[in-house]
Amino acid sequence: MMRRLLSALLVVVLSVLTPAAASPQKRVDDRTRREAARAFERGRELMSAEQFEKAADAFTDAVKLDPLFVLAHYQLGQANMNLHRYASAIKAFKDCVDASRTLYSMMQTDRFEAERQRDDEIREARETVALLQRTGRTLQAARAQDYLTDLETKRSSIDPEFRPSAEVLLSLGSAYFRNGDREQAEAEWKAATEVNPRFGEAYSNLAVVYMTTGRKKEAEQAIKSAEKSGFRVNPQLKKDIAAMRP
Repeated sequence: MMRRLLSALLVVVLSVLTPAAASPQKRVDDRTRREAARAFERGRELMSAEQFEKAADAFTDAVKLDPLFVLAHYQLGQANMNLHRYASAIKAFKDCVDASRTLYSMMQTDRFEAERQRDDEIREARETVALLQRTGRTLQAARAQDYLTDLETKRSSIDPEFRPSAEVLLSLGSAYFRNGDREQAEAEWKAATEVNPRFGEAYSNLAVVYMTTGRKKEAEQAIKSAEKSGFRVNPQLKKDIAAMRP
């Protein structure tokens, strides 16, 4: 799934820290931010041209310059997914979550700086959607639009506690699944549906996990939830689940 949008911190530990205890990193200076934005733009163009190796290098440059560049972490994960480097994709998506968490912490102590960062992310996400639409990549454009919508929602309201983007959790789950870790993939996809209870694609992915682990009832329920959200489930997946033994 195309989505964009920090170092390998322990997610479990960070999730229980208060915003003050997490010692959020400060935003980089404007010159460095502009350099990161140029690297990101190179990566975005290279992704559109399906030059994934070079795109990954450009996104890596962007996050080195600006570790809070959430969308660049996300796109680095997507580039690595296309390169079948699933362990690297997992790290990039986890870094994306960590950067988002840090921005949330910043919002509690320095809202002006955090909003500037978020506004930059929204602008870059809009440009990404427009590029994908211009190049005819309809499905990826739709997924990028979902990510943009999530950013805009977070920009206009502050949750009482940090919640990762459902789109990022979906991508993280996919990276785990491709890397052979079904248990962790299931956990991330469940988390995605908790953030967005109408996330049909996450339910459909869960149905695959349930089917491959022999849980027919759970698979059927996941399919129902996916279709209730308006997501078009693969007909073959429905047939395969129906053919399972109780």
